Amino acid sequence: MPSITTNTLLTTLSLLSTFLASPAVAQTWTSCNPLNTTDCPTNAALSTEHTYHFTNSSLGTTWNQTAGSLKYTQSGGAHFTISTRGDAPTIQSEYYLFGGELEVWMRAATGTGVVSSIVLQSEDLDEVDWEILGGNTTHIQSNYFGKGNTTSYDRAIWHPSSFQPQDDFHNYTTRWTKDELEWYIDGASVRVLKYAEANGGKNFPQTPMNVRIGVWAGGDEDNPKDTVEWAGGETDYGDGPYTMSVRSLRVKDYSEGKEYVYGDMTGSWDSIEIVPGNSTASKTLNAPPPLTASQRWNKLSPGAKIGVGSSVGITCIALIALAGFYCVRQRKAGKRERAAADLAFESERKELSAYQMQMSKGGFAVSSKPF
Repeated sequence: MPSITTNTLLTTLSLLSTFLASPAVAQTWTSCNPLNTTDCPTNAALSTEHTYHFTNSSLGTTWNQTAGSLKYTQSGGAHFTISTRGDAPTIQSEYYLFGGELEVWMRAATGTGVVSSIVLQSEDLDEVDWEILGGNTTHIQSNYFGKGNTTSYDRAIWHPSSFQPQDDFHNYTTRWTKDELEWYIDGASVRVLKYAEANGGKNFPQTPMNVRIGVWAGGDEDNPKDTVEWAGGETDYGDGPYTMSVRSLRVKDYSEGKEYVYGDMTGSWDSIEIVPGNSTASKTLNAPPPLTASQRWNKLSPGAKIGVGSSVGITCIALIALAGFYCVRQRKAGKRERAAADLAFESERKELSAYQMQMSKGGFAVSSKPF
């Protein structure tokens, strides 16, 4: 890839949102380069293996989402979509790997100049990439960078593909150790990079890296000319939207610890210190799911179950007694009301009977005087 690396839009757009409308300003970037200062924050370790299934709307606390929203479906997973200029939906892990594996099931986006990217990157700008161009249906690119070195562009390799990566989901895997990098497509190894082959090791990625996945417009008209050419030409946003989909992701950290620390400013593998302890990501991802009601019941001791049963029984008896008392009280009140009604009816009946008797005897005279 030319003068702008894979992280062109993924990193800078997530941290410098004021520049979202101008992809050209996005360069490989770090908030604190450990090669320049000893005051950089530590890198939180993953220190475990985990598989994500992107079929719901929650990424959890181990990911940071930037530069656009995601849409989720049961069959298609997470959809990263460029709808308008400046969109570059990206997810970035809150943890780092120090050696490890990254496996992604992805369907690349279509569209001239649109780039679907799977990236591992460190704070001192080591980088390992998969890049698929929306307008290239026959090849897939693997790439790497060491310490942000962009003085040469012989690191990228275009791998011929027997399928169109924009049509369906395929498996893209990277395996990284101290001695070599290996790239796989659908389980088949397509490239191996030995440590010494990367400029004698100087350009070999060897510092803790986090995961960054996203789609961006390398063909934006404001990008450098060579970047637009590499991406396959200018992106026509009017022909969009352009969507990359990720169904699942497996990540494994080969190291175990709480954090990774740069021991000096060399950026070498041996300079990285592993802080002992349990990582936050590992505790979060390996936490057991909440127990169901039946599971909570089964975990109770026999004595506790008897106590709960007794409490429930006493409560039920109390409720039944209360209901019975209420019914008896209502019945008594009903009887009193019925008796009162009967007395009133009997009184009215007697009055009516007396009236009828008096009427039959002519007890009431009608006046003959005029009004």
